[in-house]
Amino acid sequence: MILYPLEFEPIYKSKIWGGDNLKRVYKRNLPGNKIGESWELAAHPHGTSVIANGPYKGKTLLELIKENPEPLLGKRIKSENQQTFPLLIKFIDANDRLSVQVHPDNEYAREEKNEYGKTEMWYILEAKPGAKLIYGLKNGTTEETLARAIEKGQIELYLNEVEVKKGDIFFIPAGTVHAIGEGILLAEIQQNSDTTYRLYDWIRKGEDGKGRELHIEKALAVIDFKRKSNHTHSRPLVKDNGDYTRAFLAACPYFVTEKINTKTAYQLNLSGDRFYILINLAGEGDLICANKNYQLNPGKTYFLPAGLEQIQIKGRAEFLLTYIPGNKKDVIESLIEAGFTEEETKTLAGMENWDI
Repeated sequence: MILYPLEFEPIYKSKIWGGDNLKRVYKRNLPGNKIGESWELAAHPHGTSVIANGPYKGKTLLELIKENPEPLLGKRIKSENQQTFPLLIKFIDANDRLSVQVHPDNEYAREEKNEYGKTEMWYILEAKPGAKLIYGLKNGTTEETLARAIEKGQIELYLNEVEVKKGDIFFIPAGTVHAIGEGILLAEIQQNSDTTYRLYDWIRKGEDGKGRELHIEKALAVIDFKRKSNHTHSRPLVKDNGDYTRAFLAACPYFVTEKINTKTAYQLNLSGDRFYILINLAGEGDLICANKNYQLNPGKTYFLPAGLEQIQIKGRAEFLLTYIPGNKKDVIESLIEAGFTEEETKTLAGMENWDI
């Protein structure tokens, strides 16, 4: 099998709250002016990425995985899961507020819809001055309190609002109430799921003049009311390595995400264990593997197959790297190897409620 960095055609999703900021920021040729989501890498019934470069151009990611699972996904993905894909990568452009919503965990989603649950994280690419989002409920809110507030039209009193700026990180476990606010552009890394339960939609009318469907009963069933948190943005663990800066943003059973800022060069050694996804946020450079150069462009997402031996990035670029971890112990060991203390590893978003 020929292995190389795979690029994809974006899958655009028109939304009532969407905008056209991807045209301005990443020079995208958008099919409309209310594009709320761009699925950058997906293998889901609601959208499957088509490869845009090289010998496999025109094939879907899922077709290629089914033909050659291990060289693409790696040895860490269990054989029974090699006919699916575990992650979904998006850009989200909120020109207006999204609905207040929550996603189920694996157990509930499997029983209800036979798909993954949805734990996710956000990296804020742009935020207009004063932009805010909803991140969790105010501490002390119970199921009974929230249900009563919904009945009385007073849910907004119990929503935890957070002001955001460019570069902020939010880790959102399944069961967390959330809503992206107006004037925010972000990158989202999530489990491969499209299940959302709406609690509240700001008394907004859809294009048909009616309010959008809410899912109160299911939402209340999946909210994690036990979760106690300061409900503010997460702080990364950062190390300057000379040629590049490496920041760990989040780690959980479903993904680990790092942000790399290259000053001159960065090298990634692959062992065949797992694939990597590279989301180039800003800057340009060369992505080099197997003695071939590939242009690294802003706003592009690249799938790096597990079977590639080594990747080099040359130039000045800022990108996210995400991958599937082994277990919590492996992640702790890799963080300590990167120069962090055991106490520091406990502060990384996602680690606090990850059982070994």
